[in-house]
Amino acid sequence: MTLKSTLKATTAAILLLSGTAAFADGHATHPETGEVLATDQSFTYRDLDESPSIDPGVAEDSAGGDILRDLFEGLMAQDGDGNLVPGVATGYTVSDDKLTYTFTLRDNAKWSNGEPVVAGDFEYAWKRAASPELASPYSWYIELMSLENASAVIAGDMDPSTLGVTAVDDSTLVVKLTQPLPYFPQMVVHFTTFPVPRAVIEEFGSDWTKPGNMVSNGAYVLTEHVPQEKLVRERNVNYWDNENTIIEKTTSLVINDENVALTRFLAGELDRTEVPSGQFPALEAEYPDDIMSVPNACSYYYTINMTETGNPALRDAIVRKALSLAVDRDVIVDNVLAGGQKAAYTFTHWATAGFETPDIPMASMEQAERNAKAVELLEAAGYGSDNPVSVKLIYNTSDAHKGIAIAISQMWKQTLGVTTELANEEWQVFLETRGNQDYEVARAGWCADYNEASTFLDLMQSESGYNDAKYNNAEVDALLAHAKTADNPQADYTAVEQMIAQDTPIIPIYHYSADKMLRSTVKGWAYDNFQQNWYSKDLYKVAGE
Repeated sequence: MTLKSTLKATTAAILLLSGTAAFADGHATHPETGEVLATDQSFTYRDLDESPSIDPGVAEDSAGGDILRDLFEGLMAQDGDGNLVPGVATGYTVSDDKLTYTFTLRDNAKWSNGEPVVAGDFEYAWKRAASPELASPYSWYIELMSLENASAVIAGDMDPSTLGVTAVDDSTLVVKLTQPLPYFPQMVVHFTTFPVPRAVIEEFGSDWTKPGNMVSNGAYVLTEHVPQEKLVRERNVNYWDNENTIIEKTTSLVINDENVALTRFLAGELDRTEVPSGQFPALEAEYPDDIMSVPNACSYYYTINMTETGNPALRDAIVRKALSLAVDRDVIVDNVLAGGQKAAYTFTHWATAGFETPDIPMASMEQAERNAKAVELLEAAGYGSDNPVSVKLIYNTSDAHKGIAIAISQMWKQTLGVTTELANEEWQVFLETRGNQDYEVARAGWCADYNEASTFLDLMQSESGYNDAKYNNAEVDALLAHAKTADNPQADYTAVEQMIAQDTPIIPIYHYSADKMLRSTVKGWAYDNFQQNWYSKDLYKVAGE
């Protein structure tokens, strides 16, 4: 959204003490739509868990990404339709061989302390994210970007200074790739590529992300953070487009119970929250103006530990496939969730740009056929009533995850006689347990970092930092490598999806939709952005009737 910087004289007379324009004085109107704006221009929403970090180089979850898109701004951003728009960069050029990108930075971008944002801030951030010293859980993303020397830098075999990103001068950033990536510009929307302030980090160390210490370059600054409770960001008066920002303050509240969050939404305490599992139809009927459901670029799945620390039975692909076949996905999406989600038999979300969902044999079977095949496979693997399989399934604390786990454990018991122990863990503990392969079966979800199938399938690459199954298939690795340079990678993606379905390192369960309660007075939401990347600076509140 681009907002005009001037308002009619009757609505633009009030200025905040900070010197920023006050759009919402109870009479102001939106400069483009003419809608009457509410006096209160704050936005409060619910998060399930506390994000592990709000350091762009260390962050790893989608909720943290929502926060970081407010606090920081990358080279490029997205509009409400998911299209690329300028961020700190006004644009870029590409060399004829598609291996060199040159970004030109705007000259009015500033940090919240008033210092200019320069190309060197991006160079420092990218090299820091790739450095073994930082040990970022998302360092692999720098490698996915195909930056020169990325693999060697991350492995510690080359110095971070050799990474293929260079600030030629304050306004010019040159990026060198090892292979052409047609979707590379999309990748610099991701928070791992955001700039960070070197002097502040060197002064405060790991405490640089605390209120009062953090210096950021986005439309908002961090003003309050109570871990496990709330995080508040308020308008950054030094943001280059501050005059066109309407929302004054955004607050994310950590509320683990989705039903409690719904109660608080209905009481007027929240502007946005998730729709509890199974309640979408009733809520849509009662609150049709305050509910939404749109495709969302995330896939929900169970990952299976295939290493020596896992369950011996689950190291057999036949057993894993039996478990996958016995999951009645239609029951999950139609009865447990009931919010527009779609059953998943591939890892890649069906709505991903350019992706054609391949033929997966179990997808065309009736559930009775799947169940019969599952029983047959389990018996062929040597398991049955005389030699039953028992598994432990972990999930991060959430009523939705619990409901799905209970339903699937009952399916496994009824169809296969498999006994399942269920256990929930707090989010950060859960991430460590899963990442350390200290589990048997674990709930997982992956949201696209960019809108192309490789953002899902690269997790199946044997060296991927988020390959928590530790799946290792040389043919899959080769196909994924070939896909990066293929004119049309669909054939590679089809083959990889079919191998995943056969080897079953993961059990795809459903493809997400964004099911939210969103107050009707909140406008500017990115409904048509498939990744559901939203920015508080694009939102505004209209006066209620």
